[in-house]
Amino acid sequence: MYWVYIVQSVSSGKRYIGQTNNMGRRLEEHNTRSGRYTSNKGPWEIVYHEKFDTRSEAMKKEKFLKSGKGRELLKKILAS
Repeated sequence: MYWVYIVQSVSSGKRYIGQTNNMGRRLEEHNTRSGRYTSNKGPWEIVYHEKFDTRSEAMKKEKFLKSGKGRELLKKILAS
């Protein structure tokens, strides 16, 4: 199983979109390890996740969510 997820910084409100095969480990990495985007912006919490059977499906959805139309959809999903 693979997941597309969105984490949001509790302190700044910034969001990060990614994909993984281990949600717990990945959230821990965002909160404890330095990364280019997520370091010094945490703590992070999961605000959205979606499960896929294959990594390629997850990667396609991640790419879509990072597009203009995907961000519009996310605004609607996260507002409700």
